[in-house]
Amino acid sequence: MSEIVLSQVNKHYGTAHHAVKDVDLTIADKEFVVLVGPSGCGKSTTLRMIAGLEDISSGEIRIGGRVVNDLPPRDRDIAMVFQNYALYLHMTVYDNLAFGLRNKKVPEAEIKKSIDQVAGILGLGEMMQRRPRQLSGGQQQRVALGRCIVRNPQAFLFDEPLSNLDAKLRTQMRLELKRLRTQVPTTSVFVTHDQVEAMTLGDRVVVMKDGCIQQCGTPLEVYTEPANKFVAGFIGAPAMNFVEVEIRAEDGVLMAHAPGLRLRVPERCRQTLAPWVDRRVTMGIRPEHVSIKPSDDPAGSGHVEVIEQLGSEILLQVRVEGWSLTVSRVDPQGHLQTGDAVSLSIVSDQLSFFHPETEWLIK
Repeated sequence: MSEIVLSQVNKHYGTAHHAVKDVDLTIADKEFVVLVGPSGCGKSTTLRMIAGLEDISSGEIRIGGRVVNDLPPRDRDIAMVFQNYALYLHMTVYDNLAFGLRNKKVPEAEIKKSIDQVAGILGLGEMMQRRPRQLSGGQQQRVALGRCIVRNPQAFLFDEPLSNLDAKLRTQMRLELKRLRTQVPTTSVFVTHDQVEAMTLGDRVVVMKDGCIQQCGTPLEVYTEPANKFVAGFIGAPAMNFVEVEIRAEDGVLMAHAPGLRLRVPERCRQTLAPWVDRRVTMGIRPEHVSIKPSDDPAGSGHVEVIEQLGSEILLQVRVEGWSLTVSRVDPQGHLQTGDAVSLSIVSDQLSFFHPETEWLIK
């Protein structure tokens, strides 16, 4: 078993900076978990503590049942893929792949067998005698992955490995990582600031902010049931819209009111929002849950402020009486222009409501 368990893990840099705060996280054997969040949230520091590249200030880390707090990186039986590939430029691809095994005094015949297998998985067969500077960025990253796989470690650790690649290569490498997981199912921790990578790669997504875990769940759980306003705004592209609304009771039905907007509170939220009648909360609306159509009324319920053409769809920024929201999945053949009056239709069953002060989901 290659389970990774973090219990009450903290990292202090002197007395001024508490980088990681009481992190509790269990990563199951062969599970692929993604740590995601903005720069400075503590995700890379957490990964480096698992790897042994950073000392932990307090708490406990177990890998495969062993407490590894005081073990050096070489004794933790992990392999790490870095953002900058970290290949030996003077060595061929074959020698880069063989380096770790040779350090362990593995017989050369076994090394060749392992490398041939990995080269077949990653498509490196024709590159064995090249040096890293003769490879593209995507090819270098595949070599870095291969160097980890040949070691057959208990866990793979990925520190933003795709961030140096262009958009097309990032997409290609995401697909290759997905294929690789089916062929080499190994416990993996992947750090990224890109929520698309997190959603497409992870069995579970761990969203971090200011050194704390905000939410841990499957990509769908994190997207559809965000724990707080930060998670709701960070996960999803384009981001969730937020509107300050007042909850009112009208003939026994709860309604959410904002200037130019009146929506029925969904059935699943009525009990939790009952104490908030005649009070203000923050309402969240995903852009794909808003639809629009041109309005014959010049006043309309909103006006188009910004149009972003994406080819298969357009994104609109619509202004409604002092607040605005993003609308996605708009037909690019709709011929809307900036300034046009539009009427809005919102799928009320998909609304989320957050505490105006704590910003946590009201439930």
